[in-house]
Amino acid sequence: MENIAIIELLAQSPIAFIIFTFVISLLVGSFLNVVIYRLPIMMEREWHRDIEQTQNPEKELAPQTTFNLVKPDSTCPNCQHKIRAWENIPVISWIVLGRKCSGCAKPISGRYPAVELLTAIMSAAVAYQLGFGLTGVAFIFGTWLLVAMTFIDLDKMLLPDSLTLLLLWLGLGISCFDQTISPIDSIIGAIVGYLSLWSIYWAFKLLTGKEGMGYGDFKLLAALGAWVGWQHLPIVILLSSVVGAIVGISLMFIKKKDSNLAIPFGPYLAVAGWLTMLYGDHIADWYLSTL
Repeated sequence: MENIAIIELLAQSPIAFIIFTFVISLLVGSFLNVVIYRLPIMMEREWHRDIEQTQNPEKELAPQTTFNLVKPDSTCPNCQHKIRAWENIPVISWIVLGRKCSGCAKPISGRYPAVELLTAIMSAAVAYQLGFGLTGVAFIFGTWLLVAMTFIDLDKMLLPDSLTLLLLWLGLGISCFDQTISPIDSIIGAIVGYLSLWSIYWAFKLLTGKEGMGYGDFKLLAALGAWVGWQHLPIVILLSSVVGAIVGISLMFIKKKDSNLAIPFGPYLAVAGWLTMLYGDHIADWYLSTL
């Protein structure tokens, strides 16, 4: 009965839903920090094990130590101090600890609370814009996936299939219940999203002999296409390209890198896709009105 009362409160009070989403997303943001750090390592360990198995098919591989999103417990990377529960409260613990590890007094990166706050603010924005309902809750979950993918791509230039494909299937699934986009538009959006970057990739490779982007970008745009439909895909591509070009040129001047500087495209797709999911119609109306 208490759970039903809470659901009714969230459904009837937009403010309660926004506050609830903000608090829950702070906690999720803390977990996303774990995902961002550990998931690429888990994938690399699996790749190395597969390579070793392929090269020595008859050799019995030694058992690996447990390393997943839950175990081992989080520790300080400098002194291996085990992080206690009170030291893992989103944002608050970072402030209370004076931005330093309680074991070795080494600085704790400000990115941890930044990811937590970013996740909470973006999720609260979704709750405010879409309100309580299946679409709103699904999009909040999609926001969490986009945050994780953005920082993994920034760190490793990698977009894990376990995240991009989950976002894709979630978008296709929600289209069956969301009145703002039909399943047909969602499916076409996924197909067009994938093929558009796939075509650009091969055209660039044939002309230059270089790879301009990775397959993870194709899958991410396919997932975003499933959410926004094929009609809004040009907005996603335009926004991500403009922002990516501005950031890329800026980095070339600031860091004095050459034109071969590798820049992950996933974060720009994620930001453009998230904005289009929320404000696609407004962006389209504004763009057309300025022509």
